Amino acid sequence: MSSKTIIAPSLLAADFSDLRNEVEMINKSNADWLHLDVMDGVFVPNISFGIPVISSLKKHSSKLFDVHLMIVQPENYINAFHKVGADILTVHIEASPHLHRTIAAIKETGMQAGVALNPHTSVSLLKDIIADIDLVCLMSVNPGFGGQSFIENTYSKVEELKELILSKNANTLIEIDGGVTNKNAPQLIRSGADVLVAGSYVFKADNPLLNIDLLKK
Repeated sequence: MSSKTIIAPSLLAADFSDLRNEVEMINKSNADWLHLDVMDGVFVPNISFGIPVISSLKKHSSKLFDVHLMIVQPENYINAFHKVGADILTVHIEASPHLHRTIAAIKETGMQAGVALNPHTSVSLLKDIIADIDLVCLMSVNPGFGGQSFIENTYSKVEELKELILSKNANTLIEIDGGVTNKNAPQLIRSGADVLVAGSYVFKADNPLLNIDLLKK
């Protein structure tokens, strides 16, 4: 379990016309990971970027690649994302009917395996698999678009998930994705969050490096 909070800026909020410079800015920051949202327009009502973009950005990034698949049939793309440099691969429980098999397939490549939950999905569904996962990504907004407001119920969900992790003696990290700012970060960390994903709060800021430091503190 990480003692320090991991900060993972979400590239979905970056300037897509200037992605190389945005990635190089993150390299200079105190962020730990780069969070990459892959959307297919089917599982979520938006299309973002995919394998070629991640492949080209990997050449310019010094950060760990935290790839979040918001797509149907994610199991079909595990090897492709491994090849282009994903370090952590997260699939949605709602899109993965054979979750145990998918997690095993991700880990076979050497990547860490994450499972994401939409705001309405109960953390109790993870009880049989929590010890097999490296990370749980709790969506604190409805997935598909950046810049949405944080859902307040997330705090109690984090607490419930933390209890489940401890009860199973697991080392699973809790990641929060959506509407994270320096205002809700302290309560999220107190509730048990290990990883904070921040998009607009970082990339739309006047001083992104300062905002990353504020989350770090």
